[in-house]
Amino acid sequence: MGWLWAIIVGFVLGLIAKAIIPGKQHSPLWLTTIFGMLGAVVGNSIARAAGVESTSGIDWSRHAFQLIAAIIIVALGDMLYMATLGKRKQRT
Repeated sequence: MGWLWAIIVGFVLGLIAKAIIPGKQHSPLWLTTIFGMLGAVVGNSIARAAGVESTSGIDWSRHAFQLIAAIIIVALGDMLYMATLGKRKQRT
């Protein structure tokens, strides 16, 4: 069940990150989901290092760290995608 939640959270974080980043992102949905999953893992690590690993109620600060990490990873990942595979697809 852990993998299912990771995929769902990654999908949601990736979509929110894509919506926040200005302009059009060209990476496919499966790659955005992976970027969102990476953002969740990195955000959890940063939250743990900042001392807000778990709180009572909803962990808003942990979710904020996850979202910020997902935004950065989606933006960088999309740039890398366009620099490698995206240009080949645009030529055809």
